[in-house]
Amino acid sequence: MDAMPGPTAVEAGLEPLRGPLTGYCYRLLGAVGEAEDAVQETMLRAYRHLDRYDPSRAGLSTWVHTIATNVCLDLLRGARRRALPWDFGPAAADGVLGTPLGPAHWVEPMADSRLPHVADPAELAVRRESVRLAFVAALQWLPPRQRAVLVLRDVLGFSAAEAAQILASSVAAANSALQRARATLQEHRPAPTDVPDPEDATQRELLRDYVDAFEAHDVDRLIGLLADDVRLGMPPIAWWLSGPASIGAAMTAGADACAADRLLPGAPANGCPTLGQYRPDPDGVLRPFALLLLELRGNRVAEIVTFLGCGERFAEFGLPPVPER
Repeated sequence: MDAMPGPTAVEAGLEPLRGPLTGYCYRLLGAVGEAEDAVQETMLRAYRHLDRYDPSRAGLSTWVHTIATNVCLDLLRGARRRALPWDFGPAAADGVLGTPLGPAHWVEPMADSRLPHVADPAELAVRRESVRLAFVAALQWLPPRQRAVLVLRDVLGFSAAEAAQILASSVAAANSALQRARATLQEHRPAPTDVPDPEDATQRELLRDYVDAFEAHDVDRLIGLLADDVRLGMPPIAWWLSGPASIGAAMTAGADACAADRLLPGAPANGCPTLGQYRPDPDGVLRPFALLLLELRGNRVAEIVTFLGCGERFAEFGLPPVPER
Protein backbone atom coordinates (compact mmCIF):
# COMPACT_ATOMS: atom_id res chain seq x y z
CA MET A 1 0.00 0.00 0.00
CA ASP A 2 1.29 3.48 -0.88
CA ALA A 3 2.20 5.66 2.04
CA MET A 4 -0.07 8.58 2.82
CA PRO A 5 1.52 11.87 1.69
CA GLY A 6 2.67 14.11 4.51
CA PRO A 7 1.13 17.53 5.13
CA THR A 8 4.04 19.27 3.42
CA ALA A 9 3.44 17.43 0.14
CA VAL A 10 -0.28 18.20 0.22
CA GLU A 11 0.30 21.82 1.15
CA ALA A 12 2.63 22.19 -1.83
CA GLY A 13 -0.21 21.05 -4.08
CA LEU A 14 -2.74 23.52 -2.70
CA GLU A 15 -1.32 26.86 -3.79
CA PRO A 16 -1.23 26.05 -7.55
CA LEU A 17 -4.99 25.48 -7.33
CA ARG A 18 -5.69 29.09 -6.32
CA GLY A 19 -5.85 30.31 -9.95
CA PRO A 20 -8.18 27.56 -11.21
CA LEU A 21 -10.36 28.02 -8.12
CA THR A 22 -10.63 31.74 -8.84
CA GLY A 23 -11.99 31.03 -12.31
CA TYR A 24 -14.38 28.39 -10.97
CA CYS A 25 -15.79 30.58 -8.20
CA TYR A 26 -16.08 33.59 -10.51
CA ARG A 27 -18.14 31.64 -13.03
CA LEU A 28 -20.48 30.47 -10.28
CA LEU A 29 -20.78 33.79 -8.46
CA GLY A 30 -20.36 36.37 -11.24
CA ALA A 31 -18.55 38.77 -8.91
CA VAL A 32 -14.82 39.25 -8.48
CA GLY A 33 -14.84 40.23 -4.81
CA GLU A 34 -17.10 37.34 -3.85
CA ALA A 35 -14.98 34.93 -5.89
CA GLU A 36 -11.81 36.07 -4.13
CA ASP A 37 -13.50 35.71 -0.74
CA ALA A 38 -14.72 32.23 -1.69
CA VAL A 39 -11.23 31.15 -2.78
CA GLN A 40 -9.70 32.51 0.42
CA GLU A 41 -12.26 30.67 2.54
CA THR A 42 -11.69 27.50 0.50
CA MET A 43 -7.93 27.64 1.07
CA LEU A 44 -8.37 28.31 4.79
CA ARG A 45 -10.68 25.32 5.15
CA ALA A 46 -8.34 23.13 3.12
CA TYR A 47 -5.32 23.99 5.26
CA ARG A 48 -7.37 23.65 8.44
CA HIS A 49 -8.62 20.19 7.50
CA LEU A 50 -5.60 18.69 5.77
CA ASP A 51 -5.85 15.72 8.10
CA ARG A 52 -9.21 14.85 6.49
CA TYR A 53 -7.79 14.56 2.97
CA ASP A 54 -7.58 10.96 1.81
CA PRO A 55 -5.89 10.55 -1.60
CA SER A 56 -7.38 7.07 -1.93
CA ARG A 57 -10.85 8.63 -2.10
CA ALA A 58 -10.24 11.68 -4.30
CA GLY A 59 -7.53 13.67 -6.04
CA LEU A 60 -6.46 16.87 -4.35
CA SER A 61 -8.13 19.06 -6.98
CA THR A 62 -11.41 17.18 -6.58
CA TRP A 63 -11.24 17.51 -2.80
CA VAL A 64 -10.52 21.25 -2.93
CA HIS A 65 -13.21 21.89 -5.55
CA THR A 66 -15.65 20.14 -3.21
CA ILE A 67 -14.82 22.68 -0.53
CA ALA A 68 -15.08 25.56 -3.01
CA THR A 69 -18.44 24.31 -4.28
CA ASN A 70 -19.87 24.20 -0.77
CA VAL A 71 -18.56 27.71 -0.06
CA CYS A 72 -20.11 29.07 -3.27
CA LEU A 73 -23.43 27.30 -2.77
CA ASP A 74 -23.64 28.86 0.69
CA LEU A 75 -22.97 32.31 -0.81
CA LEU A 76 -25.60 31.75 -3.51
CA ARG A 77 -28.30 30.74 -1.05
CA GLY A 78 -30.92 33.48 -1.39
CA ALA A 79 -28.74 35.61 -3.70
CA ARG A 80 -30.28 37.45 -6.65
CA ARG A 81 -29.33 36.58 -10.20
CA ARG A 82 -26.52 38.79 -11.51
CA ALA A 83 -27.03 40.07 -15.03
CA LEU A 84 -26.03 42.45 -17.83
CA PRO A 85 -28.18 45.43 -18.92
CA TRP A 86 -29.97 43.57 -21.75
CA ASP A 87 -31.20 40.97 -19.26
CA PHE A 88 -33.47 43.57 -17.61
CA GLY A 89 -35.71 44.30 -20.56
CA PRO A 90 -35.87 45.68 -24.12
CA ALA A 91 -33.48 48.28 -25.50
CA ALA A 92 -34.13 51.91 -24.62
CA ALA A 93 -35.91 54.08 -27.17
CA ASP A 94 -33.87 57.17 -26.26
CA GLY A 95 -30.75 58.28 -24.40
CA VAL A 96 -32.53 58.96 -21.10
CA LEU A 97 -30.67 56.97 -18.45
CA GLY A 98 -32.51 55.10 -15.74
CA THR A 99 -31.82 54.75 -12.04
CA PRO A 100 -28.63 52.89 -11.07
CA LEU A 101 -29.10 49.48 -9.47
CA GLY A 102 -27.04 48.10 -6.60
CA PRO A 103 -23.80 46.14 -7.13
CA ALA A 104 -25.50 42.80 -6.41
CA HIS A 105 -27.46 43.08 -9.66
CA TRP A 106 -24.46 42.94 -11.99
CA VAL A 107 -21.98 40.49 -13.42
CA GLU A 108 -18.59 42.07 -12.79
CA PRO A 109 -15.57 42.15 -15.13
CA MET A 110 -12.54 40.04 -14.27
CA ALA A 111 -9.01 40.73 -15.52
CA ASP A 112 -7.54 37.81 -17.45
CA SER A 113 -4.39 38.17 -15.33
CA ARG A 114 -6.28 36.74 -12.36
CA LEU A 115 -6.61 33.41 -14.15
CA PRO A 116 -3.79 30.88 -14.57
CA HIS A 117 -1.69 31.01 -17.72
CA VAL A 118 -2.85 28.62 -20.45
CA ALA A 119 -0.51 27.67 -23.29
CA ASP A 120 -2.58 25.10 -25.18
CA PRO A 121 -4.63 26.90 -27.90
CA ALA A 122 -7.65 24.59 -27.55
CA GLU A 123 -7.72 24.98 -23.78
CA LEU A 124 -7.26 28.73 -24.12
CA ALA A 125 -10.25 28.92 -26.47
CA VAL A 126 -12.45 27.07 -23.98
CA ARG A 127 -11.32 29.34 -21.16
CA ARG A 128 -11.94 32.50 -23.14
CA GLU A 129 -15.43 31.43 -24.16
CA SER A 130 -16.31 30.39 -20.62
CA VAL A 131 -15.26 33.68 -18.99
CA ARG A 132 -16.99 35.97 -21.51
CA LEU A 133 -19.31 38.36 -19.71
CA ALA A 134 -22.24 37.08 -21.75
CA PHE A 135 -21.44 33.45 -20.86
CA VAL A 136 -21.05 34.20 -17.15
CA ALA A 137 -24.36 36.09 -17.27
CA ALA A 138 -25.99 33.13 -19.03
CA LEU A 139 -24.74 30.83 -16.28
CA GLN A 140 -26.65 32.93 -13.76
CA TRP A 141 -29.94 31.66 -15.22
CA LEU A 142 -29.10 28.20 -13.85
CA PRO A 143 -29.91 27.04 -10.32
CA PRO A 144 -26.66 26.98 -8.31
CA ARG A 145 -26.14 23.20 -8.33
CA GLN A 146 -26.80 23.00 -12.09
CA ARG A 147 -24.41 25.90 -12.56
CA ALA A 148 -21.74 24.03 -10.61
CA VAL A 149 -22.11 20.73 -12.44
CA LEU A 150 -22.05 22.40 -15.86
CA VAL A 151 -18.85 24.32 -15.08
CA LEU A 152 -17.24 21.24 -13.54
CA ARG A 153 -18.05 19.01 -16.52
CA ASP A 154 -18.12 21.25 -19.60
CA VAL A 155 -15.54 23.89 -18.63
CA LEU A 156 -13.11 22.29 -16.18
CA GLY A 157 -13.29 18.77 -17.58
CA PHE A 158 -14.08 16.81 -14.42
CA SER A 159 -15.49 13.34 -15.01
CA ALA A 160 -19.08 12.43 -14.20
CA ALA A 161 -17.91 10.49 -11.15
CA GLU A 162 -15.76 13.40 -9.92
CA ALA A 163 -18.55 15.91 -10.41
CA ALA A 164 -20.96 13.67 -8.52
CA GLN A 165 -18.45 13.33 -5.70
CA ILE A 166 -17.95 17.10 -5.52
CA LEU A 167 -21.72 17.66 -5.37
CA ALA A 168 -22.28 14.78 -2.95
CA SER A 169 -24.78 13.18 -5.33
CA SER A 170 -25.09 10.08 -7.44
CA VAL A 171 -23.64 9.97 -10.94
CA ALA A 172 -27.15 9.62 -12.35
CA ALA A 173 -28.36 12.70 -10.46
CA ALA A 174 -25.33 14.72 -11.54
CA ASN A 175 -25.81 13.71 -15.18
CA SER A 176 -29.48 14.61 -15.03
CA ALA A 177 -28.65 18.04 -13.60
CA LEU A 178 -26.05 18.52 -16.34
CA GLN A 179 -28.56 17.78 -19.10
CA ARG A 180 -31.05 20.27 -17.63
CA ALA A 181 -28.30 22.86 -17.29
CA ARG A 182 -27.19 22.41 -20.90
CA ALA A 183 -30.77 22.81 -22.14
CA THR A 184 -31.31 26.03 -20.17
CA LEU A 185 -27.93 27.45 -21.16
CA GLN A 186 -28.69 26.82 -24.83
CA GLU A 187 -31.64 29.22 -24.52
CA HIS A 188 -29.35 31.99 -23.27
CA ARG A 189 -26.08 31.15 -25.02
CA PRO A 190 -24.43 34.30 -26.41
CA ALA A 191 -23.64 34.83 -30.08
CA PRO A 192 -20.09 33.93 -31.13
CA THR A 193 -17.44 36.63 -31.43
CA ASP A 194 -13.94 36.82 -32.86
CA VAL A 195 -11.11 35.41 -30.79
CA PRO A 196 -9.16 38.40 -29.43
CA ASP A 197 -5.57 38.46 -30.60
CA PRO A 198 -3.30 41.35 -29.53
CA GLU A 199 -1.01 40.45 -32.43
CA ASP A 200 -3.80 40.70 -35.02
CA ALA A 201 -3.19 43.88 -37.02
CA THR A 202 -6.84 44.17 -38.06
CA GLN A 203 -8.08 44.04 -34.46
CA ARG A 204 -5.44 46.53 -33.32
CA GLU A 205 -6.46 48.91 -36.08
CA LEU A 206 -10.15 48.54 -35.19
CA LEU A 207 -9.47 49.45 -31.56
CA ARG A 208 -7.27 52.40 -32.57
CA ASP A 209 -10.00 53.64 -34.92
CA TYR A 210 -12.60 53.31 -32.15
CA VAL A 211 -10.46 55.34 -29.73
CA ASP A 212 -9.71 57.99 -32.36
CA ALA A 213 -13.36 58.33 -33.39
CA PHE A 214 -14.54 58.53 -29.77
CA GLU A 215 -11.99 61.14 -28.73
CA ALA A 216 -12.63 63.18 -31.87
CA HIS A 217 -16.41 62.87 -31.36
CA ASP A 218 -16.64 61.74 -34.96
CA VAL A 219 -20.00 60.02 -34.66
CA ASP A 220 -20.26 59.04 -38.32
CA ARG A 221 -16.85 57.37 -38.22
CA LEU A 222 -17.68 55.60 -34.98
CA ILE A 223 -20.99 54.30 -36.35
CA GLY A 224 -19.06 52.81 -39.25
CA LEU A 225 -17.05 50.69 -36.80
CA LEU A 226 -20.13 49.11 -35.20
CA ALA A 227 -21.85 45.85 -36.15
CA ASP A 228 -25.44 46.10 -37.33
CA ASP A 229 -26.65 44.33 -34.17
CA VAL A 230 -24.27 46.08 -31.77
CA ARG A 231 -25.34 46.49 -28.14
CA LEU A 232 -24.14 49.07 -25.63
CA GLY A 233 -24.88 48.92 -21.91
CA MET A 234 -23.73 50.95 -18.90
CA PRO A 235 -23.86 49.11 -15.55
CA PRO A 236 -24.98 49.97 -12.92
CA ILE A 237 -27.75 51.55 -15.01
CA ALA A 238 -30.40 49.11 -16.27
CA TRP A 239 -30.40 50.79 -19.66
CA TRP A 240 -29.00 49.76 -23.02
CA LEU A 241 -29.04 50.65 -26.68
CA SER A 242 -29.27 48.45 -29.76
CA GLY A 243 -27.95 49.30 -33.20
CA PRO A 244 -25.51 51.88 -34.58
CA ALA A 245 -28.17 54.56 -35.12
CA SER A 246 -29.33 54.55 -31.50
CA ILE A 247 -25.77 54.61 -30.20
CA GLY A 248 -24.84 57.41 -32.61
CA ALA A 249 -27.84 59.50 -31.50
CA ALA A 250 -26.92 59.03 -27.84
CA MET A 251 -23.32 60.06 -28.53
CA THR A 252 -24.48 63.14 -30.39
CA ALA A 253 -26.80 64.13 -27.55
CA GLY A 254 -24.09 63.56 -24.93
CA ALA A 255 -21.22 65.12 -26.83
CA ASP A 256 -20.72 67.89 -24.25
CA ALA A 257 -20.47 65.40 -21.36
CA CYS A 258 -17.56 63.51 -22.90
CA ALA A 259 -15.97 66.35 -24.85
CA ALA A 260 -12.64 66.07 -23.02
CA ASP A 261 -12.73 62.36 -22.19
CA ARG A 262 -9.83 60.13 -23.11
CA LEU A 263 -9.58 56.38 -23.75
CA LEU A 264 -6.54 54.24 -22.94
CA PRO A 265 -6.12 50.54 -23.86
CA GLY A 266 -6.06 48.26 -20.84
CA ALA A 267 -5.20 44.63 -20.18
CA PRO A 268 -7.73 42.02 -21.40
CA ALA A 269 -10.70 41.12 -19.22
CA ASN A 270 -13.16 38.27 -19.68
CA GLY A 271 -11.22 37.36 -22.82
CA CYS A 272 -11.92 40.77 -24.38
CA PRO A 273 -9.98 43.98 -25.03
CA THR A 274 -10.59 46.79 -22.54
CA LEU A 275 -10.43 50.57 -22.62
CA GLY A 276 -10.15 52.85 -19.64
CA GLN A 277 -12.27 56.00 -19.95
CA TYR A 278 -10.97 59.09 -18.16
CA ARG A 279 -12.91 62.31 -17.52
CA PRO A 280 -11.60 65.66 -16.26
CA ASP A 281 -12.36 66.61 -12.67
CA PRO A 282 -13.20 70.25 -11.75
CA ASP A 283 -9.46 71.03 -11.82
CA GLY A 284 -9.07 69.58 -15.28
CA VAL A 285 -7.19 66.46 -14.11
CA LEU A 286 -8.23 63.30 -15.95
CA ARG A 287 -9.67 60.76 -13.52
CA PRO A 288 -10.96 57.19 -14.04
CA PHE A 289 -14.57 57.30 -15.16
CA ALA A 290 -15.46 53.91 -16.67
CA LEU A 291 -14.04 50.61 -17.90
CA LEU A 292 -15.13 49.50 -21.36
CA LEU A 293 -15.15 45.86 -22.47
CA LEU A 294 -15.49 45.39 -26.22
CA GLU A 295 -16.40 42.25 -28.14
CA LEU A 296 -15.37 42.17 -31.79
CA ARG A 297 -16.94 40.32 -34.70
CA GLY A 298 -16.11 40.51 -38.38
CA ASN A 299 -13.90 43.61 -38.10
CA ARG A 300 -16.66 45.44 -36.23
CA VAL A 301 -17.44 46.18 -32.58
CA ALA A 302 -20.33 43.88 -31.66
CA GLU A 303 -20.79 44.69 -27.98
CA ILE A 304 -19.73 47.44 -25.57
CA VAL A 305 -20.22 47.15 -21.82
CA THR A 306 -19.26 50.37 -20.04
CA PHE A 307 -18.80 49.77 -16.32
CA LEU A 308 -19.26 53.13 -14.63
CA GLY A 309 -17.68 53.99 -11.31
CA CYS A 310 -15.01 51.30 -11.12
CA GLY A 311 -11.99 53.58 -11.05
CA GLU A 312 -10.65 51.89 -7.92
CA ARG A 313 -10.16 48.75 -10.01
CA PHE A 314 -8.23 50.36 -12.89
CA ALA A 315 -4.89 48.99 -11.63
CA GLU A 316 -6.22 45.44 -12.12
CA PHE A 317 -6.45 46.18 -15.84
CA GLY A 318 -3.04 47.85 -16.11
CA LEU A 319 -4.56 51.32 -16.26
CA PRO A 320 -2.93 54.27 -14.46
CA PRO A 321 -4.83 56.43 -11.95
CA VAL A 322 -3.98 59.50 -14.05
CA PRO A 323 -2.99 59.13 -17.73
CA GLU A 324 0.07 60.86 -19.09
CA ARG A 325 -0.58 63.81 -21.32
